[in-house]
Amino acid sequence: MTSSIPVVDTRMTQGPGLKAVLLDMDGTLVDTEGIWWAAESEVFADLGHVLDETHRSVVIGGPMSRSVGHLITATGTTATLAELMLAINVRFEKLIARGVPLMPGARRLLTELAAHDIPTALVSASHRRTIDVMLRTLGAENFAFTVAGDEVTRTKPDPEPYLTAAGRLGADPASCVVVEDTLTGVASAEAAGCRVVAVPSLVPIPAAPGRTVVGSLEELSVPFLRALSSRVH
Repeated sequence: MTSSIPVVDTRMTQGPGLKAVLLDMDGTLVDTEGIWWAAESEVFADLGHVLDETHRSVVIGGPMSRSVGHLITATGTTATLAELMLAINVRFEKLIARGVPLMPGARRLLTELAAHDIPTALVSASHRRTIDVMLRTLGAENFAFTVAGDEVTRTKPDPEPYLTAAGRLGADPASCVVVEDTLTGVASAEAAGCRVVAVPSLVPIPAAPGRTVVGSLEELSVPFLRALSSRVH
């Protein structure tokens, strides 16, 4: 989905504070939270378990091992964590094979960041194979690199993913702005010392010191992010 908001004139964006923008993927740039739930529901249905919608808000936004572990406990299935994670990833990849919808404003934001040479990285709890499929829609050229959940020792909400990304860019985490859609991702970024813009997808996220909450990516621009990074904590 492409926003109608134009790329901002570079003369408006000069400022020393912003060194990098680190972006979450699922629910932030791509509208996949419902697709993940469909994949999980289908896999568990194949095993004879109907997932109650009440579990949906529990499993979004966190590491897959935690989400699937919760569903194992909730259903009492005898399938193992490894078996289920593989099955859900395979099902998800089939569902997104024809492409995935972007969140409103995502394409315009990525285009604007690239136009102003803002170092940008994708930091996700999803596995490498899933990210690589997603990059067909998002465009690998929009990111200096991507960090996958199965490429770090501890994934979100641990700060390691964002510390890893900032380190690879040679940037102080305090000079990086992170865009996230879940409390799990926000917790990871804040623990790493980054500025955070929260764009809640399914679960509300309260405002907090050092955290800005917006309604959609349509509200973000390079001048907005630069102004955010220059604020005193």
